[in-house]
Order: sequence, then C-alpha cells, then structure tokens
Amino acid sequence: MSEPLILVAEDERDIRELIVISLEIEGFRVVDVPNGEEAVKKALEILPDLILMDVRMPKMSGFEACQALKADARTKDIPVVFLSAKGQENEVNTGLELGASDYFLKPFAPDELAKRVSKVLTKQGRL
Repeated sequence: MSEPLILVAEDERDIRELIVISLEIEGFRVVDVPNGEEAVKKALEILPDLILMDVRMPKMSGFEACQALKADARTKDIPVVFLSAKGQENEVNTGLELGASDYFLKPFAPDELAKRVSKVLTKQGRL
C-alpha cells in the first residue's frame, strides 16, 4: 500500500507550506490548494485519502467545500479534518455536523498534526 495522499486546502501560504512539510516528513504524499473551491475540484480529480481544510478561505469556505464533497458519491467517504484558528464550540460542532472526522485548532505542533492525521486515517481504515 502506498503512502496516504492528503489534500491540504489553506489560504495562508506560510501555514500551507508548514502543513505540507510536516506531513511529507512523516511520509505522506501531499497536494495543496489555496481555497475551498479548488479543494473540491482537486478532490474529485485525485480522490485523496484525507482532506485537511481551513474553515475560513476565499471563494468557498471549508464548510461549503465539505458540504459539496459529502454530497458527491465519489468523495463522500473521504475523511475531512478542519483546521481553524477559531475554536468556538459552535464552529467545531458545525464542522462535525457537516461530516468532518476531526477539528484541529491553529496554532498547532507539526508533529501533533501528523499524529492526528494518522489517527483519522487508521480509524477510517485508510492507513
């Protein structure tokens, strides 16, 4: 089985690069996009093992992108993990209600992020 493929959708370039490097160091293959709209398009194209997505992004929010992905038969079973600087309980609940597998708050320790991603992949039988 090859390394899991992770799709990262994050509008802040520095954070996106940090996430990509952190996951690649842990052996994941990573594709990154700068917004939710591109995340939906790219997910349909590459069918990743997991999607790591910021909540607040231009063009389409992470919540809107998650709804679109969960509504499509080809992507509905791909686990989505939200990343957000906003940890209000209602936002976390919204993300989980939309079908997210986990909700990760920024700032984060890069090794902790990789561990949480591995945990979700294992739980979903994708690792």
